[in-house]
Amino acid sequence: MRTGRLTLVPPGRENLPDLLRLKTDPRVFELMLHGVRSEERVREELEDDIDFWAVRGYGTWCVFRTDTGEFLGIAGLMERPDGRGVAMRFALWPECRGQGYAREAARAGLEFGHKAGLERIIAVAWERNQASQHVLRDIGMTECDAFEYRGRRMVVFESRR
Repeated sequence: MRTGRLTLVPPGRENLPDLLRLKTDPRVFELMLHGVRSEERVREELEDDIDFWAVRGYGTWCVFRTDTGEFLGIAGLMERPDGRGVAMRFALWPECRGQGYAREAARAGLEFGHKAGLERIIAVAWERNQASQHVLRDIGMTECDAFEYRGRRMVVFESRR
């Protein structure tokens, strides 16, 4: 899928080197569900993501700048393991902040999910992560719930169609 500046591609095994760099970097994955990954876990998640796409027809994309082919991170949809539902997620390199890439990728994922038939899509952000909350509000998601996770207050957003 393409947006104005981005190419979003379902992950394949060829993306493993980029995913290893991204998911083992605490600057990117410290605040993600389950935190920074081990190399083994990144490999397992890649296989899970490939299978998820095959079964569901949606999932998490690898995000690239269209003009340069540079790998920026991931964005898309995943089934939350806590039973809250299908969730929007995004994790891009810190160098991408403030350029609208997360917003562009998240908006594309949200639209794709609703077109695929998902009536409700959620997203979860740490209460202190104002940047992620701003992105979620900007793409039309609204705050609907909150919960505690590992001593942090997490805010739940939703989009309904």
